[in-house]
Amino acid sequence: MARVVVLTPNPAVDVTYEVAEQRIGETVRVSGVTRRPGGKGLNVVAVLRRLGVPAVALQPLGGATGRWIEESLREAGIDAVVVPAPGDTRTTVAVVDGRTHPTLYAEPGDALPETTWRELADAVARLCEPGGFLIVSGSFPPGTAPERLAAVIGAGRNAGARVIADTSGDALLAAADAGADIVKPNEAEAMEATATGTLDAAAAALLDRGAGTVVVSRGADGLGALEADGSRHRQPAVPGVRGNPTGAGDAATAGLVAALHSGLPLAEGLRWASVVGAAAVLAPVAGSINVADLPPLADRLPAGDRPALPLPIPTR
Repeated sequence: MARVVVLTPNPAVDVTYEVAEQRIGETVRVSGVTRRPGGKGLNVVAVLRRLGVPAVALQPLGGATGRWIEESLREAGIDAVVVPAPGDTRTTVAVVDGRTHPTLYAEPGDALPETTWRELADAVARLCEPGGFLIVSGSFPPGTAPERLAAVIGAGRNAGARVIADTSGDALLAAADAGADIVKPNEAEAMEATATGTLDAAAAALLDRGAGTVVVSRGADGLGALEADGSRHRQPAVPGVRGNPTGAGDAATAGLVAALHSGLPLAEGLRWASVVGAAAVLAPVAGSINVADLPPLADRLPAGDRPALPLPIPTR
């Protein structure tokens, strides 16, 4: 099977604080702390690995935090390719209490020099292969010029990989302009980036800019997709799922790509995205799923909206 290359342009050390209750302006005692390599792309790689998909994590890393991320990835058995970056890799903090939506504190990260971007594009060209995928996932360092993303996407496409961009803001527009095969914003990101007032208008604007397909995650309202030929797809979310939604969108991206990587059509990919995203909500931290949760979660969907069983993806 051709590999999936996942570029995380702005990785982080993800710290999760567990508290009894989130309270502003007060001293809050932390009952549990989890530290793990983070950034949306690294979440995607971790879930792809659980789904049995061959995936390579590509990221710029620098300083002591960068070395910790690299060592942690190696210890977890993740195939990681690191491009050296100046400065220290950033940290993000999530505060969770099981009552309300987690509160996230995300450092911006340091700008990457032109040499680092060239090395990332060269690594994409070297790692990608025909029949594989390049996933560009997450935020970008401050000051990233659109042509940097265009060069990365071009390198992946020239190597024969299909490119999926899960990002927001100017980077989302740049990915569409560069001809990404699929762009995958959430509903708010799609409308904000395109300055449109409806989801249909936002998807149409991204297609007009050059995206092949627009897949939009809508939280409890599921997912939708609009293809360049006008084909539309709607997929409901798995009902009755409660837990930590941090990283659910990344898991949905992994589910979508795992299905497409197995040769399944887009509609089936959306079904997998729904179920794998729901499994991530049940997990304690982002980038984690229990594959045993997938069949019972699929059974909660209406019959016509469930991924095909038996599972086309290994459950280990």
